[in-house]
Amino acid sequence: MFLPHMNHLTLEQTFFSQVLPKTVKLFDDMMYELTSEARGLSSQNLEIQTTLRNILQTMVQLLGALTGCVQHVCATQESIILENIQSLPSSVLHIIKSTFVHCKNSESVYSGCLHLVSDLLQALFKEAYSLQKQLMELLDMVCMDPLVDDNDDILNMVIVIHSLLDICSVISSMDHAFHANTWKFIIKQSLKHQSIIKSQLKHKDIITSLCEDILFSFHSCLQLAEQMTQSDAQDNADYRLFQKTLKLCRFFANSLLHYAKEFLPFLSDSCCTLHQLYLQIHSKFPPSLYATRISKAHQEEIAGAFLVTLDPLISQLLTFQPFVQVVLDSKLDLPCELQFPQCLLLVVVMDKLPSQPKEVQTLWCTDSQVSETTTRISLLKAIFYSFEQCSGELSLPVHLQGLKSKGKAEVAVTLYQHVCVHLCTFITSFHPSLFAELDAALLNAVLSANMITSLLAMDAWCFLARYGTDELCAHHVTIVAHLIKSCPGECYQLINLSILLKRLFFFMAPPHQLEFIQKFSPKEAENLPLWQHISFQALPPELRKQTVHEVTTVGTEECRKWLSRSRTLGELESLNTVLSALLAICNSAGEALDTGKQTAIMEVVSQLWAFLNIKQVADQPYVQQTFSLLLPLLGFFIQTLDPKLILQAVTLQTSLLKLELPDYVRLAMLDFVSSLGKLFIPEAIQDRILPNLSCMFALLLADRSWLLEQHTLEAFTQFAEGTNHEEIVPQCLSSEETKNKVVSFLEKTGFVDETEAAKVERVKQEKGIFWEPFANVTVEEAKRSSLQPYAKRARQEFPWEEEYRSALHTIAGALEATESLLQKGPAPAWLLMEMEALQERMDKLKRYIHTLG
Repeated sequence: MFLPHMNHLTLEQTFFSQVLPKTVKLFDDMMYELTSEARGLSSQNLEIQTTLRNILQTMVQLLGALTGCVQHVCATQESIILENIQSLPSSVLHIIKSTFVHCKNSESVYSGCLHLVSDLLQALFKEAYSLQKQLMELLDMVCMDPLVDDNDDILNMVIVIHSLLDICSVISSMDHAFHANTWKFIIKQSLKHQSIIKSQLKHKDIITSLCEDILFSFHSCLQLAEQMTQSDAQDNADYRLFQKTLKLCRFFANSLLHYAKEFLPFLSDSCCTLHQLYLQIHSKFPPSLYATRISKAHQEEIAGAFLVTLDPLISQLLTFQPFVQVVLDSKLDLPCELQFPQCLLLVVVMDKLPSQPKEVQTLWCTDSQVSETTTRISLLKAIFYSFEQCSGELSLPVHLQGLKSKGKAEVAVTLYQHVCVHLCTFITSFHPSLFAELDAALLNAVLSANMITSLLAMDAWCFLARYGTDELCAHHVTIVAHLIKSCPGECYQLINLSILLKRLFFFMAPPHQLEFIQKFSPKEAENLPLWQHISFQALPPELRKQTVHEVTTVGTEECRKWLSRSRTLGELESLNTVLSALLAICNSAGEALDTGKQTAIMEVVSQLWAFLNIKQVADQPYVQQTFSLLLPLLGFFIQTLDPKLILQAVTLQTSLLKLELPDYVRLAMLDFVSSLGKLFIPEAIQDRILPNLSCMFALLLADRSWLLEQHTLEAFTQFAEGTNHEEIVPQCLSSEETKNKVVSFLEKTGFVDETEAAKVERVKQEKGIFWEPFANVTVEEAKRSSLQPYAKRARQEFPWEEEYRSALHTIAGALEATESLLQKGPAPAWLLMEMEALQERMDKLKRYIHTLG
């Protein structure tokens, strides 16, 4: 009633600054009394009921009066200077927030008696709603001159925006439309006064609140979609609510997009929140293992309306260094459920980089020491590391949307295919100045202890070999060859490099293959460690024939040298390399071997076999390796082998299978036994070979190693189908369990009937178990450890160890021979005296060893 009679330019000094602080205090006092008295409210206590209703009624009137004040200011001024109404916005917003908080908590405040005051609470909420709406209209009329540096006005506007932000957090679950309109106003005012208030706004608070609201509405959307998926009946009301919530998701995402675009330079401390937002959203959305189960139609609807807004957000952040640092932080420690989304994010970034300038590509694709405690790894290294953590998604496997191709329908692809295709596409656009980073990342991944990561790097490297020039391919083959030759011994890195070399060799141009042969001549024994890893099938016919001849010549000569020398165990390592090279020829270019070379190989193999005995194979790793190389060589020449040698091989293997031997040795035995399937065994030795064969298959089929069991079932099936000696097939099935196992394999039954949901849960549990020991390992630590082979015992501690072992085996062999002679006939009189003399020497040696120890 007083306002119309007052000068609007002096309202702040004469009225608002005097009255509004007292109004706020009055309201706070009433709110305190209301909350305190509400505890005693009941339908029987009419006195408290009347008191509370009177307070609420007064509050409604007070809010109405404040609305009148705001309306009067709006009506009397076309543009408003904040200084002239300084007390009004802050006081009104305080009262509005207090009102909404009270309404939100009304169920707990009034307990079971809410119905006694619900009509007035509704009136109070509506009045507060109207007051805020009117205040936002007033604030929209505020003008701030960017040329006038008025700190009070700037501070007041910032307070207004953050007060509205506080109100947003209160009303988010009360009224979605009102919540959205409040956010719309916050963004609008922030952008309207951007040039003046940008340095004062608490951007992190705004971004955090916006991200929380996005996640809340997104989870609500997923819950509604899940309910509709689980319910058979289609409820239109549920679907309308789903669409409304999805629309809210899109609105919040677009608001974030708009805000981030305008205030990007001020968002350095919000990058972690934005990164987490992306990961959290994709962790709850298919095909994540941790996703909510929703229908395909709902997935497409959410992806088309909401997820598409995240893509331009990543585009905006792509050039922002703090965001790059957060995503590629070497100490990034993500839980299991966020590893897959991280991998997807890195692929999205990789797809966007080709359109970016060189500086941005360099930012993402190079390692950097940001500070003493902070390191950033390159994008490629991060992709390989992140990919490695997705064991569950790779083994299930999850499927993602594939790339569209001309004239073909879009096909879902596995995570492996998805990453591999996008990685290869990225390589085609890689900036030449960053090739060193590409080489380093690929090599680092090839040397990884994780097989699937190494395979991905090899696939990408092979693509590079095909896409790049012939010279580049030849250069890479030479580098890999030198790395293989420099490997100190057996390790997983050597295995990975050898597989890569074998694959890359196929992509070499014939002239470069000839240069390779000249550089790493197969005529020289020192190059055999290299040729054992090359497929001779990759060479042109004439070059293949020449190289096979040279490797075979050198290989058989080296075998003869070993046979003619002292034949110590210490020299077996080099012999095994020679045998491996000969086996590579048989496996990849056996047709190129002429009769003379075949005979030469068979001769040295037969002579080497004669030196094997059960004890050495059982105890010595190098001898086990020799044994496992000789077996496939024997298998290759099985049709022309001397029957006596076949008998010796079968007899030795039957005895060895009863001992604990490494799986790779057992697999070699299995391959040899399989090779006997198409061989007709002469009648003269059938009674000695066939029982041993059935015994070997029985032992192998009963083995508890799942890998060996699978290979044995396959090999036994092939043997049973091809053998001329059908009578031994049932003899191999020594027990009912073995018989059932074979029948189940043949009939493709006996598999665990597992639902898709159960399979996902099992994979999640497995992933958690696998991840647990490495949960505290950072990206940087994992990167370093992947390059380090397992520590080996230092050879200098026992430089003559192999010689000692060889001498002891000679002694053991002599004792076995003596024992055998004693069983055949009486011993000469001098034997006992000589044995006693030997015993004295043994005692003397034992005492000497004790003194050294």
